[in-house]
Amino acid sequence: MELRQLRQVIMLAETLNFRRAAERLHMAQPPLSTSIKKLEEELGVLLFERLPTGLKITPAGEMVLRHAQHTVFSSEQIKRAAKEGETGEQGTLRLGFVGSATYSLMPRIIRAFRGKYPRVETMIEESTTLELLKRVESHAIDVALVRYPILERGNVELTLLRPERMKLAVSADSPYAARASVSLAEIAEEPFIIYARDRVPAMYTYIMQAFAEAGVMPRIAQEAVQVQQFLGLVESGLGVALVPETSSRYAGNGVVLVSIEPQPKALQVGLALACLPDALTPTARNFIATAHAVVQEPEA
Repeated sequence: MELRQLRQVIMLAETLNFRRAAERLHMAQPPLSTSIKKLEEELGVLLFERLPTGLKITPAGEMVLRHAQHTVFSSEQIKRAAKEGETGEQGTLRLGFVGSATYSLMPRIIRAFRGKYPRVETMIEESTTLELLKRVESHAIDVALVRYPILERGNVELTLLRPERMKLAVSADSPYAARASVSLAEIAEEPFIIYARDRVPAMYTYIMQAFAEAGVMPRIAQEAVQVQQFLGLVESGLGVALVPETSSRYAGNGVVLVSIEPQPKALQVGLALACLPDALTPTARNFIATAHAVVQEPEA
């Protein structure tokens, strides 16, 4: 079994489509199909079911996939370790982040990290907390800045960097805009913009729990994923939304953030670092140390 075939199994499991997998692997589809078939014959098991609707990975395929991910990761770690050395002063850092991390914390951490380790190449990608946790666990990225709390973390370790409160985003012409604070019970009848349940399940769950604590059910009008979407929808007059307090500096003139009082326990949120401790590279360890140092400093 060759490393090349293992990478093909991983890519095919991600796409469940021979054509898309071949494109990502920069190869033609027929050689990929032949390679996977030969691997199945060698192992004596079917890795993927060929269905009319597409591919489906088999239980045996799932087992092979896990070993393939570990083997490929170990191989890449050896290459990276040789380049980075023990100090992590050069090499590559693969960092994931949620959109709200860009409002203040992430730029400060990256600026400090690049200042201390200028020879490290930083590769960053934005996604949802759920997707980032999956990518950390599959070794696709080294560390991620994600929303906290998390419903299911798997093997990923989470460290809360900065707790923060949630605030109510309303349009500037809303009667709530002039208020110092509002309660969740007061806004129960307002059209409410909530985190998409399928893509941001943790935030959806905790916000719904907060409304339940208040004894009311929100009138959900829209779903969104990123904070920027929430602010845009609110400014358009489509409803109100709960967003992290750090969103205030990026809310336009058409949006006002109002405190929620009393603040339900379910709305005690924040940003956290997600990683696999046993799989950290020297550069990732340096980044985590830098992040902890930065959050101890007062913001300018």
